[in-house]
Amino acid sequence: METLTSLLLFLLLSLLPFLTFLLKRKPHSTCYILNYECYKPSEALKLDTSASCKVVLRNPNLGWEQYKFLLKTIVSSGLGEETYSPPSVVAGREADPSLPDSLQELDHIFYQTLDSLFAKSRVSPQEIDILVVNVSLLSPSPSLSSRIINRYKMRPDVKAFNLSGMGCSASLVAVDLVRHLFKVYGNALAVVVSTESLGPNWYRGVDKSMMLSNCLFRSGGCSMLLTNRSKFRDRAIFKLNHLVRTHFGANDEAHNCCIQVEDDDGHPGFRLTKKLTTAAAKVFVINLKVLLPKILPPWEIIRFFFVYLRSGKKKKKQLMETLGSAGGLNLKSGVDHFCIHPGGRAVIDGVGKSLGLSEYDLEPARMALHRFGNTSAGGLWYVLGYMEAKKRLKKGDRIMMISFGAGFKCNNCLWEVLRDLDDPNVWEDCIDRYPPKSLANPFAEKYGWINDECLSFVRIKDCVFSSCAS
Repeated sequence: METLTSLLLFLLLSLLPFLTFLLKRKPHSTCYILNYECYKPSEALKLDTSASCKVVLRNPNLGWEQYKFLLKTIVSSGLGEETYSPPSVVAGREADPSLPDSLQELDHIFYQTLDSLFAKSRVSPQEIDILVVNVSLLSPSPSLSSRIINRYKMRPDVKAFNLSGMGCSASLVAVDLVRHLFKVYGNALAVVVSTESLGPNWYRGVDKSMMLSNCLFRSGGCSMLLTNRSKFRDRAIFKLNHLVRTHFGANDEAHNCCIQVEDDDGHPGFRLTKKLTTAAAKVFVINLKVLLPKILPPWEIIRFFFVYLRSGKKKKKQLMETLGSAGGLNLKSGVDHFCIHPGGRAVIDGVGKSLGLSEYDLEPARMALHRFGNTSAGGLWYVLGYMEAKKRLKKGDRIMMISFGAGFKCNNCLWEVLRDLDDPNVWEDCIDRYPPKSLANPFAEKYGWINDECLSFVRIKDCVFSSCAS
């Protein structure tokens, strides 16, 4: 009997650390989104055709070749007449940006989206446990996260993080950070704020690879409220099922294809090279090789495996380079909607071709690009908002978010819709006009037209330039 008691005591002592771990373990590591709020600038900040022309003409460094390049780029960009620019650019101060201008630009985005988010979610700023702010191109001191904490008088123990330099896929980097923090902090509420600082980074030189950013990037941003509180599940709209981050920065071409630099004349800006699409394609496939086995049903993986085995050497290489193309994986067996970063027409077309997607699948990204432009880290949420405004999102649907960013990075995830969604959002006043009959940019109609070889009769500033490409 004594021996049995000693044995039981020994077993209890041996199991004590494990039992203590189970009792102290925080079980609420699930990541839900309660609400998200996209930024809607005022009408005064719209960068329509006429405003774009005025901004272009204010740059004294541009010659005819640069004008021609800009016009061709704007016409083929996929952007419409209703995108927005920073207040400093509208006011004509892009040549000499100041810190107050830069902070004012971000304050508009921060406070409009956060005020609305807190009101809609019925959550007080003092209840927030984690705050993550990502703005790639501006990092003042005190930090931008501190600026938000001061404005909303958040608690002294709030866990604040300020991410910079993460590029267009920064919002998923922030979500991933929150997801991991939720494994440590139970019953927590987190806010992620994703936007970009455009005003102080408006390019004033003549390098064509750096002029592209002025044509594509526009003001926008989004604030999201996330939680791992199980009691909030009935209020949540999305649940994060999987998230995979891939960094291709060890490759020199990929690292340099999307980079903040100064040109030969000392003008700072953001360079987008022709290697960007190649880097995106390579890092995308690397990411999908990890993500797809997590989100596709086993029978689809097995089917693909047998197709791969029966294929010749050339076909095998093609299958692995374009996983979702004809004959490859059927992504729609595990995904209902594709939320693609609206970085530009080439990005959207490239993803669509790689995954074998239809125009219906690509429509949300194309419309977000047309209506709001490339809003950097906030772009994904305008695409998501379009899906919701079109009443596409039903309970149980799975949404694959696809994002690319400087570094070069590819961050993708899968969300599950927890209830039918039709809440009013940033698209409310214009969704009935989308998709438009034509995505042609009106710049061509007002300021010229383009054929295969010639750009002619470009009317600018009451003057008529006539030139043919040689």
